[in-house]
Amino acid sequence: EAVRQEQLKQEAERRLAVQREEEAQRAERQAAQPVQTDGSSSASQAAPAPASVASSAPPPPAPPPSKYTGVVGTAMQLLGIPYVWAGSSPSGGFDCSGFIMYVYAKHGVSLPHHAATQYTYGTPVSRSDLQAGDLVFFNGLGHNGIYIGGGQFIHSPHTGDVVKISNLNDSWYAATWVGARRL
Repeated sequence: EAVRQEQLKQEAERRLAVQREEEAQRAERQAAQPVQTDGSSSASQAAPAPASVASSAPPPPAPPPSKYTGVVGTAMQLLGIPYVWAGSSPSGGFDCSGFIMYVYAKHGVSLPHHAATQYTYGTPVSRSDLQAGDLVFFNGLGHNGIYIGGGQFIHSPHTGDVVKISNLNDSWYAATWVGARRL
């Protein structure tokens, strides 16, 4: 189990590095576009490409990244900490909402220690639009975690377990999916 968690951690860190690189490349491309005196880019002033050329055009830019993508890095540092009901610290252990509350507090975001109440914060996000750092909710709002990308999330699941990475498509999580929020 420890070896599997380490492999998952390394894979998530690799994905996070790739995501950061892609974001940096997008920012470089946007910065390289000439700006007109009215503040719009010259690309927005161009006539639409003919249909035969449009297929070679780059895809539209991705939506902006979640405001707190750094939370994934903070959350990853807590892998392996035991689940403790009502826990909210690395030294005392975490329950699911205490884990999220702790991680986001490290990034200046104050959240309550209650999964269902955390669901009232931020804005709704569809499952197909999830970004690293989004909160994911399950089981009638009785459980939550932090999406890390690639269909995976990090959470503190239940007594006898530890902070770990799970897959949204695992049967229990898929069957009890409620929704997601972006802070």
